Parts: sequence; structure tokens; C-alpha cells
Amino acid sequence: MTLGRRLAAEGVGTAFLLAAVVGSGIMGERLASGNVALALLANSAATGAALFALILTFGPISGAHFNPAVTLVDAWLGGVSWRAAPRYILVQIAGAFAGVVVAHAMFGEPLLVASAKVRAGWAQILSEFVATFGLVAVIWGCSRQRTSAVAVAVAAYIMAAYWFTASTSFANPAVTLARAATDTFAGIRPADAVPFIAAQLLGAFAATVLFRWLLPSLPARELLVPHNEAREP
Repeated sequence: MTLGRRLAAEGVGTAFLLAAVVGSGIMGERLASGNVALALLANSAATGAALFALILTFGPISGAHFNPAVTLVDAWLGGVSWRAAPRYILVQIAGAFAGVVVAHAMFGEPLLVASAKVRAGWAQILSEFVATFGLVAVIWGCSRQRTSAVAVAVAAYIMAAYWFTASTSFANPAVTLARAATDTFAGIRPADAVPFIAAQLLGAFAATVLFRWLLPSLPARELLVPHNEAREP
């Protein structure tokens, strides 16, 4: 796969992921008639199902990162090249914002608007550390031992983490930035996004350090669905 094709896969996949996150949040909130638990159930189920399908679809092309934290860890391990990693991250962020715009357009919302939804405090920040640590741990373990289970394992973990973390498990810097541009059920106040992203990067780093110790005999390889990367000179 050429770098251009891999970047296109990352951008389109991340856009669909955000369209699922934000769109299902809007739909769930509208249909739940004020029942927040029901809205969250709809939001988490739709996100998990979309993530499962998107990893299966784009994994063989780009590795289906859809997440700058995953891309950075993958580059550290010798998967995606350091030359390609910044481009992955840029298209992931661009795709995330595009997904928000599409979701807003489908539901008649303003295309981009700063969120007013407060997600502040140490409980929320700790939740993002835990959520991202767990996500990268799941990816690490499955990609090195049960590659065929990666898609279902990641989707199942994210659905569960919606419920066992106080932050509802963003676990993704690109997702966090884009969700700051939606004043809907899935939103996050821009001022709260930076601490979330810092916690996410720390969680990804900590999980990687742990699994490099837990599985020292296994060779470094790309995370998520392995793909044949055309190495950059």
C-alpha cells in the first residue's frame, strides 16, 4: 500500500468514527427524552459497532489506527515509520473534524461550534489515563497473540469503557479535539481537552512500557491489524 492510500484510509476511517460518535450521541439524546443512561447506551453501542466495522475495513490498508496515540506508539515500536507518523496524525485530526461536520449536517446542527460541556477535574483526567492505558493494552496483547480478535476486542473494550470511566472514554487525542467542536451529547469544552490529551498520551506510553516487559520475546510489529507498509527511504 502506498503512503497516499494509507493516509486516505486513516482520514476516511477517522471521519466515519467521529460521525458515529457524534451522530449517535445526537440521535440517542433526541430519542431518549431526557434519559441520559439510555442516550449513553445508544452512543456506546453505535460507537463500538462502527469501530469494529471500520477496523475490519481499513485495517489491512493502514493498520486502522484512527488515533494519534496509537500511531505514536506504533512508530516507537518500529511499525509505521517516523516519516509517515506525522502525516497519519494530521489526516486523523482532519478526518475527525470532517466527521463532526458531517454528523452536524445530517442532524441540522451548526457545522462547527465550541462545546460548552464541562469535563473537568482529576476524576475525569484519571479516567482518560485508564481508558487509554486499557485500549493500548488490549491492542498490544491481541495484535501480538490473537490478531484476528483485534477488531472485536477493541470495539468491546471501548463500549465497556464508556460505562466504567467517568469521562466516557475518549481515549484518543484526535477524537478529543474534534469533540471540542460539537456542543452536543458527545462534546467536551475546549479548555478541558488539553488535560484529556495529556492523560491519553501518558496512558498509551505506560501501557507500552508494561507490555514491552510482559512480552519481551515477541518482535516489534505494527499495532492493530498488520499491514504491508511501503517503507520510506
